[in-house]
Amino acid sequence: MAKPVLCLQNIPCETLGSFEELFLNDGFDIKKVNTRKHRIPQDPTQYSATVILGGPMSVYENSAFIQEQIRLAQISSKKKTPLLGICLGSQIIAQSSGGTVFKGPRKEIGWHDVVIERSGSEDLFSGFNNTRPTVFQWHGDTYHLPKTAIILARTDMYPQAFAIGSLIGIQFHLEVTQKMIQSWLRSYKSEVASEKIDSRKIMKESAVYIHELEKYCSLVYSNFCSKFSL
Repeated sequence: MAKPVLCLQNIPCETLGSFEELFLNDGFDIKKVNTRKHRIPQDPTQYSATVILGGPMSVYENSAFIQEQIRLAQISSKKKTPLLGICLGSQIIAQSSGGTVFKGPRKEIGWHDVVIERSGSEDLFSGFNNTRPTVFQWHGDTYHLPKTAIILARTDMYPQAFAIGSLIGIQFHLEVTQKMIQSWLRSYKSEVASEKIDSRKIMKESAVYIHELEKYCSLVYSNFCSKFSL
């Protein structure tokens, strides 16, 4: 029987989304940990893979629960156990590997194109029918990556996905559903207002792009599982 998947959730509204059904359909149990309330496991070998989800907090705030996740990422790297970091999770991986996380010059919120590098097309994003897919973004922080990182996707402003050994970081959100996007627009309403985000425009675009995003999420899930023989 396969080991469970460890899911570290940093805020209630940012969940596994579409990834959850994919893991469950393949027979994985999921151990969900609220990182703000519960101890974060430090032995990744007890799990088939670890997923660190997003959140509005910043790595450079040096919160205790962020430091615990950085240590777990370092252990995962040393033990060569699979770790997928999404948004904040990718920033934790970057910091844990010798990179530097910092506030970006501009936030990316909403639907944006990313460029899939050749390294990405041959790896995590294999099977994509478009090397400039439209994906959902919600981040203000970015990172300088260590030299060991392989860039898998980017925009003109930021690296968007990378691999460092058994650690995979994705800055954008393939996992979101329309309900999740609606929830984020409510949960982060002060940020929506300060950034002058047009919520109606985002939801209209979501109706156009969400089904393709689900396909991309499924492909990345399959590629991640195949890469690490899950």
